[in-house]
Amino acid sequence: MAAPRFPTGYHALHPDVDFNFQMNRWYNWIGEAAALEDMQRVAGRIRDLSDWIREFVALAAAARQQGRTLAAAFYERAANFYMLPGDPERSRARSAFLRDLTEVYGDALSDRHAVPYDDGRERGVLPAYRLRHPSPTSTVLVFGGFDTYIEELVQALLAVRDGGYEVIAFDGPGQGGALLDSGLHLTPDWHRPVGAVLDHFGVDDAVLVGVSLGGGLVLRAAAREPRISRVVAYDVLDDFYEVVTARAGPTQRGMLRRLLTARLDRAVNGIVGKTARSDPSSLWGLQQGMEVTGTGSPAAFLRAARALNTFDVSASVSQDVLILAGAEDHYVPVAQCWRQSAALTQARSVTARVFTAAEDAASHCQVGNYGLVLDTILAWLAVLRTRVEATPAA
Repeated sequence: MAAPRFPTGYHALHPDVDFNFQMNRWYNWIGEAAALEDMQRVAGRIRDLSDWIREFVALAAAARQQGRTLAAAFYERAANFYMLPGDPERSRARSAFLRDLTEVYGDALSDRHAVPYDDGRERGVLPAYRLRHPSPTSTVLVFGGFDTYIEELVQALLAVRDGGYEVIAFDGPGQGGALLDSGLHLTPDWHRPVGAVLDHFGVDDAVLVGVSLGGGLVLRAAAREPRISRVVAYDVLDDFYEVVTARAGPTQRGMLRRLLTARLDRAVNGIVGKTARSDPSSLWGLQQGMEVTGTGSPAAFLRAARALNTFDVSASVSQDVLILAGAEDHYVPVAQCWRQSAALTQARSVTARVFTAAEDAASHCQVGNYGLVLDTILAWLAVLRTRVEATPAA
């Protein structure tokens, strides 16, 4: 099994900020110079989603022929990422990604579980993986966000395991296999999937790490799940509605909020649909949002997004909390970091870390320097462990 590789650097690969971010995201998991050269070569041919899909499917096929299996896996994932619901190629690309990734990291993904899940509204299974350590310090639960397959994080999971922890990683409702195989949709009641995973594995004390949108969901879970002792919001995300309406600007965002409150859905659908038709990433975000939330219109999705915040739970979080943020995150305003930190009034401790461009880590989820953010998380956990060990028994 290949060792995790984390390159450093956030590269100017495409003039579109979203396409550029996604290229850097997948390159950072591949970690080879040839992948950077591949993306530089095809970037000029990508103007819309169909261009993106065509180029990355071709890159996957070429990498596979060259024996570059990890690159082939993440090129398939890159192509799959922008395939909209209903695309007949979507399932094939996902299967190819999982097949190629398993060829590289099969040992890490071999302990797979189907966690039963029933929230009274939907029933299915949550796919989960257990990465064991011979003498773990504690258990770390990890889940993703708005668009993550938990398998794509395998190198980060290995780094945490090798830092001395048992790792349990899972897709919750609206994510990866839980959505695509079981039809489970995103819920703000995130303590339910976390509780189901803890029950399944018999864990009564765990660190909980949520990635991207998971940085908000992780606090929603911690507020209502006493078996969680430490919380990592990687990255911060206290208001999903603010994120998904960011391109509308504050004036239009407020207008949309008022229209939603008045249930003038036709007007909302018209405004959001017009924006989506003119911007590839907005089109993808809208389609992805409707799919993961199980909603049938832009207005219904935005209404669901309004429920994905931490406003009503922050004061109930009592654990140690680490909040991570990128100074130049183009999805999540860095102001959410300070707002979230201030709202955690009952937390045992709150540590906030903002990563900068000088560290190649200023972007969302520190794409450009995964190694640094993982070192930061592990160092924070080590400090807390030292404090606990130094505290005299009552």
